[in-house]
This record gives sequence, structure tokens and C-alpha cells, in this order.
Amino acid sequence: MDRPYQLFEDLSDAATAAPRLAALREELARRGLDGFVIPHSDEYQSEYLPACNERLAWLTSFTGSAGAAMVLKDKAAIFVDGRYTLQVRQQTDTKLFEPRDLVSEGPNAWLEANAQKGARIGYDPWVFSAASAEALRQSVEKAGATLVATDGNPIDAVWLDRPAAPSDKAKPHPAEMAGESAESKRTRIAEEVKKQGADAAMISQTDSICWLLNVRGSDTPHTPFVLSYAILNADGSVDWFVDARKTSPELSKHLGNAVRVRDPKEFATALDTLGGKTVIADPNWTAAAAFARLDEAGAHIKRAPDPIQLAKACKNAVETEGARQAHIRDGAALTRFLAWVSREAPNGHLTEIEAAEALEGYRRQNGALTDLSFDSISGAAPHAALPHYRVTKSSNRRINRDEIYLIDSGGQYPDGTTDVTRTMIAGEPTAEMKDRFTRVLKGHIALAMMRFPEGTTGAALDAFARKPLWDAGLDYDHGTGHGVGSYLSVHEGPQNISKRPVLQPLKPGMICSNEPGYYKEGEYGIRIENLVVVTEPKPIPDGDRPMMEFETITLAPIDLNLVEVKLLSDEERVWLNQYHKRVRETLSSQVDPETREWLQHATRDV
Repeated sequence: MDRPYQLFEDLSDAATAAPRLAALREELARRGLDGFVIPHSDEYQSEYLPACNERLAWLTSFTGSAGAAMVLKDKAAIFVDGRYTLQVRQQTDTKLFEPRDLVSEGPNAWLEANAQKGARIGYDPWVFSAASAEALRQSVEKAGATLVATDGNPIDAVWLDRPAAPSDKAKPHPAEMAGESAESKRTRIAEEVKKQGADAAMISQTDSICWLLNVRGSDTPHTPFVLSYAILNADGSVDWFVDARKTSPELSKHLGNAVRVRDPKEFATALDTLGGKTVIADPNWTAAAAFARLDEAGAHIKRAPDPIQLAKACKNAVETEGARQAHIRDGAALTRFLAWVSREAPNGHLTEIEAAEALEGYRRQNGALTDLSFDSISGAAPHAALPHYRVTKSSNRRINRDEIYLIDSGGQYPDGTTDVTRTMIAGEPTAEMKDRFTRVLKGHIALAMMRFPEGTTGAALDAFARKPLWDAGLDYDHGTGHGVGSYLSVHEGPQNISKRPVLQPLKPGMICSNEPGYYKEGEYGIRIENLVVVTEPKPIPDGDRPMMEFETITLAPIDLNLVEVKLLSDEERVWLNQYHKRVRETLSSQVDPETREWLQHATRDV
């Protein structure tokens, strides 16, 4: 493999964490601030951050992909959700930062209870969206305190060895992969801007910009992003604010004259020139500082969703076919891995880290992988019960016989992004394990087989995936499905499938995950995840309206050793057998003879 699996190391060290926290408090005092909020975010509202923007990790040593910290003069707290309960205690000095729940409490509610009246609480308006900054302001004011926008980030002032910003070259994403030229995209989205009565749209979501301009980069881990800002004008031209070091003659030729490359330092002053104009800006994704700048300039701000997100989510025929091909390639690598685990795990020496490294190695052998799409979630027994467990050297566990092992992983390929979870066992499962696994499988099949009319949201379908678990008094706390990009982010909107009442209907071409699960704390966890594509509506015999369906594009065996066949209906058995037949027929020619023999048995009819 080109590089080893990236571990989340145990970074907590009171000898270094305490001086960092003390240095920040000194900087806050110098600025006349009584506290400061540190989200896991940057000026681009990224999920995955370049090293130079990992401010939360620098201060607390916590390296999860979601969280926040709050520092006051005499106390500090770190907020994580249920995915990271174990990790935060492994990595962070909890004597300095008290772990708190991000979902049920969060920094806002904590501040309401802990900020003193008259306190000045600082925040960096470039790393908070306009909506999140307003929610923070309301909580601070409820405590009788004042929220103060800082000039520059105080952490940057004391982070003496802060890494340099990424400067690798951006690359054109060829039309034969994108399925549409950048010029066509700019023209199409500009028409939408005009329809909304706007003169321009301020674009700050990185995946939107990369999709619009057909460019990809390597600024962030696991996502081929070029960090930048853009202003899309109603005439289809774009002002792109990107580090000049990332450009090249090849890129300039690709962009054409209608895309003006400008220094990122000019972005704020460019907003000043929009005074008197109507500008679309998404309050959930655009920095509070940018909103404030537009407001001060006298622009008419139209608070509306980013006009690129929906167009990007609805993959065209070329992108959809690319995703299919990427999943064949990825499925072959995963199948080789599953066969290998079935041979190695019974020996009792295989560990979570070794398994994750092996899977990345199989993916890299196909020659097309550019990166993982996220750090693999490799968990055995109780660790599998943590939906977003991150293995470290100290938490690394052996995969023992008769214990469940879960691997959630994915790859970035130039023609598509993958995300797949498989749960397996080496040895004999308990009756309870088989019951829970089969209920998860029944929910997965129910969603995979759904037919639904135009206008249906993911929230309307979520219960179908949960019903077999609900029937037994069981459930899971994460969403059933998220959007997936086309050689972009493994998590994209605006669609999802969950209990949350997201209003965006599912539309043809959208790629979503189908990943119900079950987690028994301290013992085991189960998740079965495939990616699916929403199909075009088609008529149903004797029906009076066309229906959309899901096309499953992930190809990898589901562990039949964990299936209690008598719990499956005839229809569910047919689905499982047909799915396994497609896996076998598609992948047999893609794997080595030893794996092929294993695959024949792993995909047998039930």
C-alpha cells in the first residue's frame, strides 16, 4: 500500500495540553474576553479539516470529525456525540476538559448555565455559519453575557507550530467523468440564480465549488477538495477565490475566461462591491462574517439554500455509471478482504488495526484508489457497538472467535465514491446475535425494495428500515441513510433517510446509503450498509402513478452465518439470493481463485 492506515493516536498529554490551554486563556485575557468557543469547523464549514485548521484537536487532542470545546476562565468542557464517547476519554485530558454531550446539551446550553452575567464570550465569525452564530448569540444573551466576534482566531495566535495551509495543485475533473462541462453547469445554475431574482450567489460549500467548476484537489483528508470561496454571477461568470499556488496553466485552460481566479484575501472586499445587489446566501453554510460583510455593504441578502447542492446531488447518467464501476472495483477488493478475514480471524491473532490496514491494501491494489473516503471503522465485539469507533494503538483489540467484527469503510475513485459496512463472525454466533442481525437485514431489504412516488422524502421511508427492530422493542440512534457525492464528499446533502424531518424529496440520480443497525452496548454491534441510486419514475402495471425505486450498487457478500433464515419471508429470501447471485456473477472474474472459491460458498442460496 502507498501509506499505512491512518491511526487516531492517543494524543492526550497533560504536559502539553495544560500549557496550550493556559496560553489560550492568556490570549483571551489580552483581548478582554472571558471565554471562547471552539467548534470542529473552519471557514469552509468542512467536515474533514486540513491540519492547519484542526484547532479543536490542537487544543484538546480530540481528533473526531464532530465536536466542540468551550473555554472559560475557570473551567473548560469538550462536547462530543455518542460516536466518540470512548475516543474523547482516550485522547483528551478530562481533568482539563470535562466531556459533555454534544447533542443533548452542546456548547450553547452549557453556556447558558455556566457563563457569568456580564461575561464577554468570544467566537470566530469565519468558522461559524450565520445560523449557528445566531443560535450561539441567543444562548449567550440568555446567560446575561455578550457574544463578541474576534478579529482573527485566538488559537492561531498561540499555535506556534501551526502547519502551513495546503497548497497542492488543483486538477481538472474531466468531462468524461463529470458528464457535463463546467460551462454548462455555470450557465444552468446561473439561470436558477436569475429565477430567484438574484444578481449573484455566494458559494462557500467546497463540494459545490468543486462540482460547479469540475475541479478536484487534495486540501482535506479523504475528500478531493480545493478549499476556496466563489461568487457565481447571474451571467454565468464566477469569481473564484483560491490560493494561486494551486493553479496551473492546465487548470487555467480548463476554467476559461469566464472564471476569474482571485486571491482569497480579496474575498471580503469583493463582498463589499455587492452593495445594492440581491445575493443568495445559505445561512446554514455561509460564514457569519461573510453575512455581516454583505449586510454592512448594503446588499439584499436572500436567505436560501445553496443553489448548487440539489443539482450536484442528482447524478447524471455518466456519474451514475461511474459509481457502478467504482463499486465493482471496490466490491472486488472488499470481497478479497472478507475471504482473508474468514481465514485469518479463527487463528486468534488478527487485530482491528491489522484488518483495517489489510482492507486499504486490497483497495490500493486495484490501482485506481486515490484515498479512503473516511478512516475505516474497524471494531470487534464491544467496539462494534460504537457506531463511529476509531481504533487507536491503546484501544486496538483482537478479533476473537465467536465475536462479531464490523468494518465500515470506503474509497475515493475518480469515477465514484464508495461507503460500505459489513458485519461478520468467525465462529458461532449466539441466537440473539442471529436474531438481531436478521432483523437489521430485514430492514435493509425493506428499504432496498421500496417503491415510492415523486415527492417522497427520506423521512417518510425511514420507518420501513426500523420496523423489524421496532417489532422486538429495538432501535438504533443514527440515521438510516445519507447522501454520497461523485468523487466528492462521502456525506452530502440535501437528502437523507432518517427520523429527522428533512423536507428535500428524493430525486432520480441521488445516491444514498442504506445502513440500518443494532448496537448492544459493551457486547457487539451490527450494521449492513449498501449504497443505492434513486431510479427514474416508471409505471407500475395496473397502477395509476409512476414509482421510483432504489438500485443497489454496492456489491459484497452479506455474512450468511449470522442470518436466521426462518425469520426471513419468502420475498426477503428471494431478494437476498438474487443479490448474492449478482455479487457472485459480477465479482467472480475480478478476484483470485482462492477468493472465488470462498465467494461461491459465501453467496449460496438460503
